[in-house]
Amino acid sequence: MRTQVAIIGGGPSGLMLSQLLNRAGVRTVVLERKTRDYVLARVRAGILEAGTVDLLEQAGVAQRMHAEGQPHHGCYLTDDQQMIRVDFTESCGQQVMVYGQTEVTRDLYEAQDRIGATHIHEVENVAINDLKAAAPHVTFDRGGQSHRLDCDMIVGCDGFHGVSRHAIPKDVRREYERVYPFGWLGILSETPPLRPELIYANHPRGFALASMRHEMLSRYYIQVPLSDKVEDWSDDAFWDEFRRRLPDDVAADLVTGPTIEKSIAPLRSFVSEPMRWGHLFLCGDAAHIVPPTGAKGLNLALSDVRLLSAALIAHYNDNDDSGLEGYSAQALQRVWKAVRFSWSVTTMMHRFPDHDAFDHRMQQVELQALANSDTARRLFAESYTGVGL
Repeated sequence: MRTQVAIIGGGPSGLMLSQLLNRAGVRTVVLERKTRDYVLARVRAGILEAGTVDLLEQAGVAQRMHAEGQPHHGCYLTDDQQMIRVDFTESCGQQVMVYGQTEVTRDLYEAQDRIGATHIHEVENVAINDLKAAAPHVTFDRGGQSHRLDCDMIVGCDGFHGVSRHAIPKDVRREYERVYPFGWLGILSETPPLRPELIYANHPRGFALASMRHEMLSRYYIQVPLSDKVEDWSDDAFWDEFRRRLPDDVAADLVTGPTIEKSIAPLRSFVSEPMRWGHLFLCGDAAHIVPPTGAKGLNLALSDVRLLSAALIAHYNDNDDSGLEGYSAQALQRVWKAVRFSWSVTTMMHRFPDHDAFDHRMQQVELQALANSDTARRLFAESYTGVGL
């Protein structure tokens, strides 16, 4: 089997790259370890930057997003009982779109079906070969048989635990990591959202987030120790703790109900450099992870895809390799800005085990700057909506 670009990983970044390349006449094959149903069942982020919305439009997959998504013009941050609103439109002239990553993935799959793109699911033992040679290739097993995929370029969109990053030699890779001493316990509930916009809550008991997917599907989180297990938390225990961490007048409006999904996610900041080695290019979580506090994970992955798709199209259609040569350095500029923003919001909103009274005061000062300073709100809004990254 032969293609021009082999894409390892069939999540939203791999699908988006395949969609953009195929629409420009560049052939791809997408290899995915899981089934399509499994990929579509994963519950992930739901905040799309303005640039991500533009990319979905460019890819021809924005119709349902515009029909069903919810434009948000701001968000709230709380300092115990105080509600602080950052108005994105007023501060930087932008907005974000609430539209679940699962829905983005579904739209991309359907678009890929329409153009006849090649996807191979349930692959095992993927190996990347000859990255510095003129003809790289990927080998994999499927259905008990071994296969070889010859290609010009290989793109790793296979996440933090995938094989792609490890194909770059250890003496070439530089990795930077901060593992946070807590996780997020998240639930999905078929209940109306607390407010029309997200609420990020700083409370002495720990962080909480009130988010949503649509008018009758809420996504809520609380900070928990890494030692906690999902089975430790009944629905009633979650609702009681979530309510405690909200301002009283907001908590009074909370509508509770059975949860339809419950999970605990650890938090980390991680960057691997470079994002290119030979004929291999990394996109998304294969190269970088951010805590979800800044709503940057999916947006950062699709920003990589925007850069790399343009570079690959220029390579094949215009014989121009400048974009490929500069891809890693250009992508990492935005990556590190997003890492800084996500780290700063995480630090401002969470309670750390080693925090003392001084640290708590610093959090209050940061939050009051957002309450009282137009400049602070503008900088936050620019980073949150993506225009400042």
